[in-house]
Amino acid sequence: MNSFGMKLRFSTFGESHGKALGCILDGVPAGLDIDEAYIQSELDRRKPGKSEFETARKEADKVEILSGVFEGKSTGTPIAMIIYNTNQKSKDYSNIKDVFRPGHADFTYFHKYGMRDYRGGGRSSARETAARVAAGAIAKLMLRSLGIEVLSGISEIHGIKAQKYNYSYVNESIIYALDPDIEPAQKEAVLEAKNRHDSVGGVSRVLIKGVPVGLGQPLYYKLDGVLADAMMGINAVKAVEIGDGVLSARALGSTNNDAIRANGFETNHAGGILGGISNGDDIVLNVYFKPTPSIFQKQHTVTTTNEEVDFSLKGRHDPCVAIRGTIVCEAMAALVIADMLLLNMGSTMSGLINYYK
Repeated sequence: MNSFGMKLRFSTFGESHGKALGCILDGVPAGLDIDEAYIQSELDRRKPGKSEFETARKEADKVEILSGVFEGKSTGTPIAMIIYNTNQKSKDYSNIKDVFRPGHADFTYFHKYGMRDYRGGGRSSARETAARVAAGAIAKLMLRSLGIEVLSGISEIHGIKAQKYNYSYVNESIIYALDPDIEPAQKEAVLEAKNRHDSVGGVSRVLIKGVPVGLGQPLYYKLDGVLADAMMGINAVKAVEIGDGVLSARALGSTNNDAIRANGFETNHAGGILGGISNGDDIVLNVYFKPTPSIFQKQHTVTTTNEEVDFSLKGRHDPCVAIRGTIVCEAMAALVIADMLLLNMGSTMSGLINYYK
C-alpha cells in the first residue's frame, strides 16, 4: 500500500537511489492558491546536508509540479509532484548487497518479496518522506485558509527533555529544538553519539491549533486513530501519544478528566480529541523516534543465505533521525486534518444544504 487518506488521498513513488521520487495528491478542491515557494520552503526544512546534525548527503530537493495547477491555482484534478535525486552514492552500499543491516527493513523486505533494493534501503528509506512533505505543504495551504496551523519541534533527544515548548523558536534552531535552554545539551548528545559512530533517538511534539469541533469519523476512522496511523507510518517511529498519552494510565479519573466551563475546557489532558472526534481544543501529539539504525560500529548479522557475519556499514546517515523527522510529522498531521475537514462536510443535512443552496 502506497496511498493514504480518503477524500484527500496521496500516493508516493520512488526509491532512495532511484532516479526520482514524488507524489500524486488527489482531492484538493479547485481554486486553492498554490504557493510553490512555500512548498519548496517546507522541503528545504526537511532536506539533508544542512548541518553536522544531519546526514552529509546533500540533495537540492527541488520540487516540480507536473499537473493539477493552472495559473497558480489548483484545478481540482490530481496534483503530481516530482523530486529528482541528484546525490546518490550507491557504491557505498555494495558491501551489504547480501547482508541484512540490524534495525533496518532489509530482513523483512527480503523475506516478504524475495528481493530488495539494497541501495540505501530502496523504498523503505526515509528519503521517501520528501514526497510526503510536498503533499503536506499543499494540505497546510488548505488549512491556512481556515485558520488552522500545524506546528512541531523536538522536545526530547536521548532522554534530555524540554522544560518548556517555544514553537516560535523552532525555526531558529538547527535541530528544531522547542526549549532553547535545553538545546545545547541535546546538541551535545547528538554529536557525542556521532563521534562514537552511534546514534540517538528523539521525540517530536506536534501541536495543531484552530481545529473546529467535530472532526473524526467514529467508530473506525477516529481522528486520534488516523493521526496515530499517520505517525506510525513514518520511518523509525515506534510510539505515538495523544495528549497525556501513557501518563493517563497512571492518573485518576478525577485528575485526568478535562472539566468544561462556558468558555471551554479547563485542561487538555485529552489532547484535543474525545471519542475520536476533535473537541475544539489544541491537538497535541508526542511522536517517538528510535535511534537511527545506520551506525558505523561493527555488528553481528546474517547474509541472505543465513551465514553469520560481522560487518561495518558505510554511507551517510543522520545521527538523530527525529530532527528531520519532525517536519514529516507536521506534513502527515496536516494531511490528516485536511482529509477530515473534507470528510466532515457531509456529516449533517444542514451542511449539505448550505453547500448546494
